[in-house]
Amino acid sequence: MSKVRIVTDSTADIPLEIREKLGIEMVSLKVSFGKDTYIDGVSLTPEEFYDKLVAAPALPITSQPSPVDFQQKYESLASEDGEKVEIISIHLSSVMSGTYQSAVLAKAMIEDDGNDRISVTVVDSMSASYGIGVQVLAAAEAANAGKSKEEILELIEKARKECDIYFLVDTLDYLHKGGRLGRASAMIGSLLNIKPILTIDNDGYVAPIDKVRGQKKAMARIVELMKERGSSKAIHIKLAHVRNPEGAETLKQMIAAEYDIVSCMDWTIGAVIGTYTGPGIVAVFISPA
Repeated sequence: MSKVRIVTDSTADIPLEIREKLGIEMVSLKVSFGKDTYIDGVSLTPEEFYDKLVAAPALPITSQPSPVDFQQKYESLASEDGEKVEIISIHLSSVMSGTYQSAVLAKAMIEDDGNDRISVTVVDSMSASYGIGVQVLAAAEAANAGKSKEEILELIEKARKECDIYFLVDTLDYLHKGGRLGRASAMIGSLLNIKPILTIDNDGYVAPIDKVRGQKKAMARIVELMKERGSSKAIHIKLAHVRNPEGAETLKQMIAAEYDIVSCMDWTIGAVIGTYTGPGIVAVFISPA
C-alpha cells in the first residue's frame, strides 16, 4: 500500500510545530499591502499581519497559490519518499478563494504529464482556519497510523460535519471595508455596540447567525446556540482570538460552566479571515469528545 501524505494551505492556521510533528505539508497564500507582498505564515507572522492591518488605509489583497506551486509541492513529496505517494490535499472553502481550484489544476497537470508515481485527491474543506485544521489533523493522524486513503477521506468528512464554528467580531469596520456590510449599517452597529456572531455555513460561506449588543451578551448567546444545536456534553474546543485574550478566557469560562471541556487548545486566526474580521475577534471551534 502506497504512503498517504497530507497537504494543506496556510489558511488552515496550523502552527509549525504541529505540522512538523504530524508531517503535514503546507502551501502558502500571499498577502499584499500596496506594493509589498508577503508569504502568509512564512515571511509574515500573524502578529506582524495585524500590526500592518491596523495601520493600513485599505484592506490588503490576498492571493491564492498558483497551480505550479501545488505541482512542485506534490512532486517534491514523491521525490522525497522515493516511491508512489498518495496525496490528500485539503484546502480553504472554494467559495472563499481559488486555492482549491489551483490544487485541482495541479492535479490535472500531473496526470497530463503521465506521472504515475503521484496520486492526488483534492478536498474542499468548505471551511476556514481551524475548520480546515480539524480536518487536516484528523487526516494526518490517520495517515500516520497507516489508514488507507478511503478511510482517511471518511474521517475528513466526519470531522467537517462534527465541527461547529462561532466567530464573534469586535468591530464592524473590517466587514464594511471588505464589502460585507454597508457603511450606514456599520456606523449604526458600532454606535450601538452591536457584536455580530458569524459561522461558516454548510456551503462554505462566512454567514451571520445573530447580532447582540455587548460582548458578554454575545458570548452568552454563543452558549445558547450550542445548546440549540445540540452540542455534545463532552467537547474538544479550539479557542482563537486576535489581541483579545480576556475575551477568549471569558468565553471559555462561560462554555465550561455548561459543558465538559475535555481538551482546549489556543489557535491563531490568520490573514485571510482576519482581513475581514480585524483585531478583537474571538472564535471557538467545537467538536464532540
